[in-house]
Amino acid sequence: MYRLMVADVDSPSYFVATAAVKLGFFKEQGVDVEFISEYGAKNGPERLRDGTIDFFGGPAFAATRAFPGWKGAKLLCALAQYSYWFMGIRKDIEIPRGDIGALKGLRISSSFKFPRTALQHMLKEAGLDIANNAVRIVESLPSQSEWHSLDGVRAIQENHADAFWGNGMRLALAEQAGVAKLHLDLRRGDGPSGARLYNFAALTTTDALIKEKPEVAAAAVRAIRATQAALKADPSLAARVGCELFPGAQAELISSLIARDSPFYEATIGQDAIDGLNRFAMANGLTDRPLSLDEIVASQFSGFRTD
Repeated sequence: MYRLMVADVDSPSYFVATAAVKLGFFKEQGVDVEFISEYGAKNGPERLRDGTIDFFGGPAFAATRAFPGWKGAKLLCALAQYSYWFMGIRKDIEIPRGDIGALKGLRISSSFKFPRTALQHMLKEAGLDIANNAVRIVESLPSQSEWHSLDGVRAIQENHADAFWGNGMRLALAEQAGVAKLHLDLRRGDGPSGARLYNFAALTTTDALIKEKPEVAAAAVRAIRATQAALKADPSLAARVGCELFPGAQAELISSLIARDSPFYEATIGQDAIDGLNRFAMANGLTDRPLSLDEIVASQFSGFRTD
């Protein structure tokens, strides 16, 4: 039995990995996988390194926290294309959508696990002086459980922040609650030039598994591809997983969020994604040089495109 964890269970981008287990696509490929329903951003990469999980679905750069420079780990495939973080802003703040300079003086709530790295990078690229508190980043309020879906809602309702940075579920719940509106969607072109290429959602495993069980690694990629195709064809399949895993509001929203993001469900990792990831990693001290394809991606399983 193999074990899989994702950085955030409610993320529509990581959801592909969750659904691959819960909808039986791993099993169809002859691989028994257990889904670990925990907040993987906390210690997922470290558990991958220690061997207590075998697959981690999360940011493409996540493994560098436990495998510096990706030494000892590889991306098997993309779960979804492009940077998938959103910024929601308090509904009564009247600034134009996408105007990053207008955020000056505001408080932005963010998890300090993976998302803060991208938020800081984006704000700096937009010319905001974080060091001098042009924008203040505050850590998300502590959650009482493994579920962080309401982080954005709570940040606004409790006057902890004026805006929040997080995944599509957090934004959708805040919009539904009537407390926030969309300000930035990197995947769809908001933010500084090249922001959509900072990152992408990926399935990561270890070099040891690839070497010792290449058939399992190959099967994992096939399972992800099959899941992506199934969710594109019928996003309502997501409800079967959502009803099992999520509280009511999230379960009701997940199918519509999957339908919205399904055009980005493509497993192959392209050259533009590798180049963007290298630029992001070097700018944030995750690597000290551009890494080659073979240093990051197990391309023998996922395929690789140069367009």
